[in-house]
Amino acid sequence: MAIAANQSRRQLHFIVFPVMAPGHMLPMIDVARMLARCDGVMVTIITTPVNANRFRSMLDRDRECGFNIGALELRFPCKEVGLPEGCENADLVPKGKNLEMNFLAAVGMLRPHVEAAMKRCEPPASCIVSDMLLIWTAEIAEGLNIPRIVFNGSCCFSYWCSNKITDSEILGGVKSDTEMFTVPDLPHKIQVCKAQVKGVTFDPNILNPDLAKLVAEKLRQSINAAYGAIVNSFDELEPDYVKEYKKMYGGRVWCVGPVSLCNQEYEDQALRGATSAAEKKIDEQQERLMKWLDLQEAGSTIYVSLGSLARLTPRQMTELAVGLESSKRPFIWVLGKKDMHLDAFEDWNVSTGFEERNKGRGVLIREWAPQVLILSHPSVGGFLTHCGWNSTLEAISLGVPMLTWPLFAEQFLNEKLVVEVLGIGVSLGLKVSVNWDGSEDKGNIVVVKSEEIKEGIDKLMDKEAGKERRRKVKELGEKAKKAVQKGGSSQCNLMALIQAVATFGATKL
Repeated sequence: MAIAANQSRRQLHFIVFPVMAPGHMLPMIDVARMLARCDGVMVTIITTPVNANRFRSMLDRDRECGFNIGALELRFPCKEVGLPEGCENADLVPKGKNLEMNFLAAVGMLRPHVEAAMKRCEPPASCIVSDMLLIWTAEIAEGLNIPRIVFNGSCCFSYWCSNKITDSEILGGVKSDTEMFTVPDLPHKIQVCKAQVKGVTFDPNILNPDLAKLVAEKLRQSINAAYGAIVNSFDELEPDYVKEYKKMYGGRVWCVGPVSLCNQEYEDQALRGATSAAEKKIDEQQERLMKWLDLQEAGSTIYVSLGSLARLTPRQMTELAVGLESSKRPFIWVLGKKDMHLDAFEDWNVSTGFEERNKGRGVLIREWAPQVLILSHPSVGGFLTHCGWNSTLEAISLGVPMLTWPLFAEQFLNEKLVVEVLGIGVSLGLKVSVNWDGSEDKGNIVVVKSEEIKEGIDKLMDKEAGKERRRKVKELGEKAKKAVQKGGSSQCNLMALIQAVATFGATKL
């Protein structure tokens, strides 16, 4: 239904500002589009030209349907921080050159331009929905006297776990990186080790703990001071942890997911996250891939994708290749972007004839893949995933059980939710996080052996042993779909969010 502004009150204008990284942008763009489909709501997404190209066609289709949504494109200061021109997203930062901090510095330099743009907004901004990592948006919101709502791109469970670990200071008594300990004060008994949570908790034993604590505290204060939080989850998935999370904001936590389910049209599912270059060849690629999937038996295929940022070492990639081949099951493997690690793997691939030998049974995808389309195909029976929350929730919403291979950040906590709380996955048993680009290990580290990968695939895909996992994930998938439908929990939460922003604005009049 097309937007019709409510004439009895000022039109609500949501400003949506995601961090320029795939795992952060994709769900926030979905949230922006969900908001724009509601009566009386206008949405402006703040981004940069290269990033705008990734979702431009989606917004064009939304506007053709009458929805009031657009993008405000700001120049990204690549040159000023020593980045290559056009390096406007975390997945475009050259690997192995220690440029990650340069990228973050460039994001910070956008602040005065974002503030100036928001002051010029017409109609005036009603609120800003900001990625929780963009802490300086708090001061912009305060200056404009509008609410700042943080977007939590992960689940309530992992956020609550990291909070409990940090608040309890339990890490101070943990002797080694691999010593297991129980996360305190949770409804479930969850055990992790220090190495698994180092990216999402504060450890007083690290070098320069005062500086690390200062940064961590500043981030937490910014998050806690927000008016409320939007979460890409749904109430029925993790009710205990949603309840606890809401206590932080006096109830102002809105679970509106799975947001990927807003992409109902084939074009949106096929193009979600694609670059402009990928769009040009998308139809031909989709047709070949879908025809191949149609030839596979129902539930027989394993889909493998370990995210858009991290890189496995060349040796680890060869172990994964051997594990997939020895499983003797159909597979689709997304290799990722071309870089030095992929070049080394491709040399092995050609010299051993791996891809040629598995032609017909395995498909290797370079660069981007239509993940939602693949996971929704009936021939896909399992997903080997890094446990990024977007991928995890997409698998849940489409009823696909998971083989878990977490790499960094909160992914190890997401794994605990999938395997131990929900019972819809099989763990490969990793205890150590990896570098995004493998820069310190020189390509020689193998964390998971090929025989362990094969064993994990066999366990996940076994029809009898995996029956209960498949039942549980199918049930959760149905609940996810109901949540975003009219009258569902996520749809009602979206309406409550809009009402809260409208009420905040009314108090200023």
